[in-house]
Amino acid sequence: MTEIVNLTPHPVRVFPEDTPDRIEPGSVTPLRVVPTSTAHQPARLGQHVLGPEHLDLDVPVERVAYGAAHHDFPPLPPPLPGTYYLVSLVVGLAATSREDLLVCHDTVRDLNGCIIGVRKLARPHRG
Repeated sequence: MTEIVNLTPHPVRVFPEDTPDRIEPGSVTPLRVVPTSTAHQPARLGQHVLGPEHLDLDVPVERVAYGAAHHDFPPLPPPLPGTYYLVSLVVGLAATSREDLLVCHDTVRDLNGCIIGVRKLARPHRG
């Protein structure tokens, strides 16, 4: 049986495809809730802070290098037959050699505009 392992820091609710873009939480029952993995830490994109940027803005800005998993963050688990890993979009796009990654797609929001789930998952395509 095929398994989805959620490597994001939150459960992912997958709603029926006909779910409206915005709903009252609890008004539509998800088809499935994919819980966060308890066996793995969330997969995160590696980052290294290079220092402050001096831009003419009213907010602080830093220059940050992003890339493959940095030593501060856990790497992706090895590929396993029959297993897909649900990761954030940035991790999915950065892991160019992996065919076993899924990302959230076609979001559903609450009435305030906060994402509360998705209608579909996607396999990132790097074209």
